[in-house]
Amino acid sequence: MASTVTPSKDSAAATRPGYGRLLRTRGAWTFLVPGFAARQPFAMLTLSLVLLVQHTTGSYGAAGAVAAVTGVSMALFAPYSGRLADRHGQRAVLVPGVLVHTTSGLALTALALTDAPLWALFAAAVPTGASVPQIGPMVRARWGVKLKGSPLMTTAAAFESVTDELTFVVGPLLATALCTAVDPAAGLVTEAALTLIGGLLFAAQKGTQPRAGHDGHARVQHVSALRVPGVRVLIVTFLGIGAVFGGMQVSLAAFSQSIGEPGLNGVLYGVFAAGNMLSGIACGAIVWKTAPQRRLVVGYAALALTASALWTAHSALLLAGIGLLVGMCVAPALITGYTLVEDLVPAGARTEAFTWLTGAVALGQAAAVTAAGQLEDRLWDGAGFLVPMAGTVLALVTLLALRSRLVPGPRGRTVARGVGHREPVAVD
Repeated sequence: MASTVTPSKDSAAATRPGYGRLLRTRGAWTFLVPGFAARQPFAMLTLSLVLLVQHTTGSYGAAGAVAAVTGVSMALFAPYSGRLADRHGQRAVLVPGVLVHTTSGLALTALALTDAPLWALFAAAVPTGASVPQIGPMVRARWGVKLKGSPLMTTAAAFESVTDELTFVVGPLLATALCTAVDPAAGLVTEAALTLIGGLLFAAQKGTQPRAGHDGHARVQHVSALRVPGVRVLIVTFLGIGAVFGGMQVSLAAFSQSIGEPGLNGVLYGVFAAGNMLSGIACGAIVWKTAPQRRLVVGYAALALTASALWTAHSALLLAGIGLLVGMCVAPALITGYTLVEDLVPAGARTEAFTWLTGAVALGQAAAVTAAGQLEDRLWDGAGFLVPMAGTVLALVTLLALRSRLVPGPRGRTVARGVGHREPVAVD
């Protein structure tokens, strides 16, 4: 029976979703700290590859192609990795993946430095990309277990987006500094070392990982998250976001090189990522009343609009300003997309669903890196900025046409079947 007592402002503030309350979740820091270290290499990999291969071959097209092979490999294998993690546990998948990634990344570095043929770089890029540890989806899955049924899930999604973007502020700056000031190979070597150390430390946190093969109440029959129509729409949406990341990485590097300031690349990309991070912080601090489906459409329209202005910038200052706006539009789309997964996908398939979205970003990034590299080589300086515009506009059209599929169906008609249970309901 509902109480007639009106809660005080202090008690309402205590129950209001917020970062302070989120970070006080018991056991959260045990996976957050190593998780941050382990995901840092993801922000360094593509840019480190582009800078190394461009240095050894002299071609942005070749550099983009090698980076694209890495991205495509990750996009294809990441969902399979997520499905295995759902079935057998994160540790069982993460430890061998970290070892393979470290070994193949160092092999790719050695091949590039010895002027190996392009096909050899492609061959080494496949296992390097396929074994990229899916730390972000694994952390999100752990939040799902900790916060099941809690209003803090949206805050957690925002927090994870902010954490991702913080890595994309630090990662490009670190990769650029290492590759330009230390050695062209220093970026990839550091990426491999961070993957090994951070990945193994994260895998050691067994107490917070989701139980293998369970949705929190009962063992489930696993069915691919890809069978959820809303997930397929989100994949297309995240492909467009990947086009922004990939197109900007190559185009900003080419722009900085064309004005004789290669070190400016990390700063410009850092401004873009900082805008993403700041808007992500704001998104997590707001208690939204608008449906997430509507927020995604509005936010993505803003992203397409700002990304379409990138190619018009002809100065570093203007490019930084537009990049900041683009970054501020990326975070709301990412956060809302990940939040929708919580409503669309059963818990027993969420790691896989998250990896599909992460893989879509990687695939979009890979395609964008390749296309932008070719445009920069063949057309004018800055032509690569057409890629983020094309990617986001096409994804927006798809999102508008299929947005009805993002509305969750009845909880009892999910694709992962198992023993039914009642969801916990908050009462006054």
